[in-house]
Amino acid sequence: MAAERTQDRDRERERERERPVPRIRLDLPRERRARLLPEYDPEAFGRLSERIARFLGTGRFLVWMTLTIIVWVAWNIFAPASLKFDEYPFIFLTLALSLQASYAAPLILLAQNRQDDRDRVNLEQDRKQNERSIADTEYLTREIAALRMGLGEVATRDWIRSELQDLIKELEERRDLFPSGGTRGSDVPDR
Repeated sequence: MAAERTQDRDRERERERERPVPRIRLDLPRERRARLLPEYDPEAFGRLSERIARFLGTGRFLVWMTLTIIVWVAWNIFAPASLKFDEYPFIFLTLALSLQASYAAPLILLAQNRQDDRDRVNLEQDRKQNERSIADTEYLTREIAALRMGLGEVATRDWIRSELQDLIKELEERRDLFPSGGTRGSDVPDR
């Protein structure tokens, strides 16, 4: 009996060796597995939920919803008994409104989450832009300070003008002190 078990194990090992081992290649994509649930595009579903949420938040929706409820209640109160489809406690109307609310709430939350994600991305982009603007402003401030320091050593137009005016005043004062009269101080006779 023990010999038979050993032989069975040996046969099983040989069968395992004979089976072809599928080679897993990393350079090829995996084969798609069959799915039981249908596939959907989350982005398209998100856009649809945003459109529905936007519509649910409009005055048009509230007006149509109010008119629908008024017509529903009026029909089921004043219509002949054979045409009434929802008697006084209006259970079917309550069910319809509950169903609408149970779908509206998650759609609105999904739209809000998508808006939060967009706001977060926009905030991050604004923050990066502000950081770049601050860095550019600091760079320009340093450059302007360096130019002012460099210009402090350069003669400016106003400085030259004031120096020339001082020289003119000094020359006029000397002319007043030493008035030129006749040939005095002239070298014309020596020629």
